[in-house]
Amino acid sequence: MLEVVAGHASGITATACIVAERDASGATRLPVLSSQVPLVLRRTPDAVYLVGGAAGPLGGDDLTLTIEVRDGATLRVRTAAAAVALPGADGRESVLRVTATVGAGARLEYLPEPTVVAGNARHRVDLSVTLAAGAALLLRDEIILGRHGERGGSCVTRLLVDHDGAPLLRQEVPVSGTDEVSLGPAVLAGNRAFGSLLVAGPGHHPVASYVHGAAVMPLGGHATLVTALAPDAFTLRQLLDGWPRIVDGSC
Repeated sequence: MLEVVAGHASGITATACIVAERDASGATRLPVLSSQVPLVLRRTPDAVYLVGGAAGPLGGDDLTLTIEVRDGATLRVRTAAAAVALPGADGRESVLRVTATVGAGARLEYLPEPTVVAGNARHRVDLSVTLAAGAALLLRDEIILGRHGERGGSCVTRLLVDHDGAPLLRQEVPVSGTDEVSLGPAVLAGNRAFGSLLVAGPGHHPVASYVHGAAVMPLGGHATLVTALAPDAFTLRQLLDGWPRIVDGSC
């Protein structure tokens, strides 16, 4: 069962869960699809969509999404629209935790729309994925600082991925629309959009490459990490979606 506790000062605590497994015919079924406001899950023919059931996340909200893709199954998770992280009345940060396990021969695609961090908001995203041997992953994360005319608040994104019992990636990126160090050449270089795309799986052969605004970095375990900076969400998505052309030199 899911529990939600609401309060003006303490925020909302909510948990949602997806379990995907392969049936006897080879199709993927969802024996568990449980959700609660504001984490509302809806299944469509092509994906499970996370539909925002309320404004936010607001400062103080603590949201957790748990995903289990069992051996041989395939699951795509998307969001219906961009999320807007808003400041709470007491200045606390909002947190989204996504924890996923992907079994042998299974595939997970976690492809949410961007998170827009509004002015004065404090937001944190914790992504943790455990891949079995032979598992495949496509994971995208995009942060946009500020709505139109805003400098934006602050956000910390942490990505932890293990593959076949060993660490594959440990990355933490703090960004802020008001911190001159964050906006400087060592981090955002004056951009307002930051994103990453992690591709991993059998048969994937990573190749290092770089074009203006995007870097493609090979990792162990047949994986590639693409990171990109851009002035806006549209350009950021073009860079992340265009990573194969970056590698082959056509971009």
